[in-house]
Amino acid sequence: MQSTDLGNKESGKIWHRKPSPATHDGIIVNIVHSTSEYHPKVLRFLNVAFDGSGNSFIAGDHQGNIYAFDLHGNRFALVQRTAQACTALAFDLRRKSEFLVALADYSIKCFDTVTRELVSWMRGHESSVSSISVHASGRYAITTSSDTAQLWDLDTFQRKRKLNIRQSVGIQKVFFLPFSNTILSCFKDNSIFAWECDTLFCKYQLPAPPEGSSIVYKVFAVTRDGRILAAGGKSNHLHLWCLETTQLFRIIQMPTKVRAVRHLEFLPDSFDAGSNQVLGVLSQDGIMRFVNIQTCKLLFEIGSVEEGISSSVISPHGRYIASIMENGSLNIYSVQALTQEINKPPPPLVKVIEDLPNNTLSSSNLKMKMVSGRVQRPARSKESRIQTRILKQDLEGNVENKENELSEGLNKKRLQILLKGYGEYPTKYRMFIWRSLLQLPENHTAFSSLVDKGTHVAYLNLQKKYPIKSRKLLRVLQRTLSALAHWSAIFSDTPYLPLLAFPFVKLFQNNQLICFEVVATLIINWCQHWFEYFPNPPINILSMIENVLAFHDKELLQHFTERDVTSQLYAWPLLETVFSEVLTREEWLRLFDNVFSNHPSFLLMAVVAYNTCSRAPLLNSTLKDDIEYFFHHRNNLDINVVIREVYRLMETTPADIHPRSMLDAFVALTKGQYPIFNQYPKFIVDYQTRERERIRNDELDFLRERQTVENMQAEVDEQRAEDEAWYQKQELLRRAEETRREMLLQEEEKMVQQRHRLAAAKRELKMKEMRLQDAARRRFLKLQQDQREMELRRLEDEIERKVQMRDEEIAATAKDLEMKQLELESQKRHYEKDLTTSQDAIAKEIRDGADAHRRKVTLEEHMFRNLLETSQLGNRTRRVVEDNLAKAEQACLDADWQIQALHKQKCDDKQRSAGYQEVATLLRKNRRREIEVLNAMMKEEAKKQWKEAGEKELHLESEKRASALSDASRKWFLKQETSAAREHGGDLLCEAELPWLQREHMASNYLSQTSQLNGVSEMDSSTQTFSSRKTTEWNHTERDLLKKVRNLRQRLTAQARDRCQPPHLLVT
Repeated sequence: MQSTDLGNKESGKIWHRKPSPATHDGIIVNIVHSTSEYHPKVLRFLNVAFDGSGNSFIAGDHQGNIYAFDLHGNRFALVQRTAQACTALAFDLRRKSEFLVALADYSIKCFDTVTRELVSWMRGHESSVSSISVHASGRYAITTSSDTAQLWDLDTFQRKRKLNIRQSVGIQKVFFLPFSNTILSCFKDNSIFAWECDTLFCKYQLPAPPEGSSIVYKVFAVTRDGRILAAGGKSNHLHLWCLETTQLFRIIQMPTKVRAVRHLEFLPDSFDAGSNQVLGVLSQDGIMRFVNIQTCKLLFEIGSVEEGISSSVISPHGRYIASIMENGSLNIYSVQALTQEINKPPPPLVKVIEDLPNNTLSSSNLKMKMVSGRVQRPARSKESRIQTRILKQDLEGNVENKENELSEGLNKKRLQILLKGYGEYPTKYRMFIWRSLLQLPENHTAFSSLVDKGTHVAYLNLQKKYPIKSRKLLRVLQRTLSALAHWSAIFSDTPYLPLLAFPFVKLFQNNQLICFEVVATLIINWCQHWFEYFPNPPINILSMIENVLAFHDKELLQHFTERDVTSQLYAWPLLETVFSEVLTREEWLRLFDNVFSNHPSFLLMAVVAYNTCSRAPLLNSTLKDDIEYFFHHRNNLDINVVIREVYRLMETTPADIHPRSMLDAFVALTKGQYPIFNQYPKFIVDYQTRERERIRNDELDFLRERQTVENMQAEVDEQRAEDEAWYQKQELLRRAEETRREMLLQEEEKMVQQRHRLAAAKRELKMKEMRLQDAARRRFLKLQQDQREMELRRLEDEIERKVQMRDEEIAATAKDLEMKQLELESQKRHYEKDLTTSQDAIAKEIRDGADAHRRKVTLEEHMFRNLLETSQLGNRTRRVVEDNLAKAEQACLDADWQIQALHKQKCDDKQRSAGYQEVATLLRKNRRREIEVLNAMMKEEAKKQWKEAGEKELHLESEKRASALSDASRKWFLKQETSAAREHGGDLLCEAELPWLQREHMASNYLSQTSQLNGVSEMDSSTQTFSSRKTTEWNHTERDLLKKVRNLRQRLTAQARDRCQPPHLLVT
């Protein structure tokens, strides 16, 4: 196996010595792309695509490098650098040098391999493109991703159609059927639809798989003729669908080692007319197995577990397989090498033991012959020799004729003996025996070159002359005849060649190479000298047949002569159709078992034997047409009798008239290339070719001239038709004009009547409109009046709500005042309690101190009397100073109490003034709204009547006077409230001054009592008297304060009630 590293080379040879792939693996070359950096790495190939010829392909790696490989020319070249990985490739476009590549950015680009330029750039996919399918014509392409499939026109590179699906149902694959105008779409829910490409009409849908199968289709493959669809997935089962009947006709179970199928592809064969029988199955283990879908046998496999295959592509002609390995390299396999063992013929049915020649003797292959002799007893002699049986070697070997030795190990002589014994070859081995007898070379390359030249121009319209029902059979016949015409020019002008080749085409329709070589061998050997008198029938061959018939049955020949029946009627129809018209299939096969096993003259003798065996009906036929009909239709004739008669004629015919003397022995086709066939008058063929070409050119000229004349005639007819149409149109226009005039007159009369009716209707509508307007005006006035009443009610409700809110706020303010007064009273009581407690404690301390001091004074009275007298003046001064300080401190305390009382009074005044301001604000708003309402009412009433305007004006003046009176009353009320507040503030100040005087008096008494240590008992009684008197005064003060607050609340409520009265009540 050769290996090629592309490296950094942009071009070079694929292999450096002629590849010779081994049978066991079939690898032609292994291609690796590695970089030559400091740390070399292998660039993995991702996709491969063959072109239409199958001799070239392109491959792309994961870095975006795309290489073109020419297997026929042994060259590779770097054609593009896309700088991103490719996800799909297509190389079979209409322009052979262009290819499509789907990239990782979801775009599709078209490049040219020759110019290496970008041809077009197509966008539209939103996910990675998984496959590209190109129509057989190369005009359209389908690109498929997981969410959509798009149809592109490759002439304009514009998107024609787009297949959108639901997100729950994904797309597996959408592709064209080969050589068809049908699109097959396969979805992830196992549904498969077939669409017409042009109209996108759904042709059919395949039914769901059987219920027992749990396979989910992921990979698909179609035969070249588009008849069979193979589907597989995560299972070892393969489903084969017949697309013509839309039925599942076979389920193939792969070996147990196969758990999932990753890729499917049919192996094309040039000789199966597109009905591919071999299917390649790539499984999860990296091995691609090729099985026959008819026999379900495993033929061969490529790849291994160690060197697994990632994906594979087979060339269109089926010669090469390009496989991307799991290690990133690229293997090219030879299908011919892989199928070499399969294409070997089966072992021969007949085994022949051959004798050896004299010069080849060995201990292992000697034939021994036993010879008997007398056994003598040993004699008593000196030599003491013993005489026993002697074995003698038989050195006489029979050397067989080399002509009877066949390439497959068969012997022609033995086959002839077997044929004479059974009358025919076994059906199972007949084709193999024929191939051995004819020694077919099976030149695949030479035949492919003939087939690749296409259909010959002489057989383009073969179906018109020979309308065969089976299209497949017609294609095979057309291909075989075209190959024969390309092989030799005379076969393009041979009119009977389709009749000659048809039975063999029908017999070998699944193997076109064998069919071609059988027909070519038949022409070279059994059709010798047929073309010497071309284009006439082979007169020399027919003369041979006539001579033999004259020798064996003169009476029949005389009968033919009398009825003017020549050999062209009784011999040539049998030869040009090789008896296919007069024999059944089994009879024809039996006859050609003998024809191919004997000398080429056997076929001519068979013609004579057919006539002699049919002499009775022929002698009874007196009409030439009856005899001609006899040789073109099947007759009641035993073929075994005919064959025995042929063998009799071959043995009894004299040598001078025997066809064997004038025909050469069998010559097989040469190996590698087919021999040149020029046994025909070349000048006649060339002349006919030139004449045919001249006739074709003249015919083309005639057709062009006829087309021109037809075009001119068509133009004249079209012009005449246009003129007639114009005149007819003018006549129709004139008639239409008259009709329209009449119609216009009628319409005018109708219009006058309609105008009168419309005028009456307008009057009625006008009256109705006036009535409606009057009703609407009255309804509008009523609506306005209702709206005003609603507005007045709303304003009254708003006034009542605000008065209520104001009363609630006044009540809340009064409650707050009461709560604050109660808090002050509670604070006063708490203070009095604390003061009484402190006074009691001070009095106790004073009494204790006085007792102690009295005892001291009693004890030390006599000691300090003189001192007290001396310092009496100083003590008086000190007491005066202490009295002054106590008075000053008491004055400060009194001032603080007055300041606090004034501050509290000031806060109350502020709160009261705020309440008055709010009430005044509400009053102002009410006056403003009253004025607005009055103004609005005055304006509306002014629009109605001038008389009501005066009354409204008088009412407005009365309202103004009422408003002035209300303003005067509010001012008087504010003055009264202000004076009342001032009087109340004066009363509170007087009431606050009385406790201060009492407290000042109490403080002075307290100071006098504390200064007089000797009058403790008098101080206690005075203190008790002050406390009871102070409590009585505070009780009176509290009752007065509550009474004044109650009076103030009643007065404020009355004033608020007076202000809430409506203004018109004040006027009245």
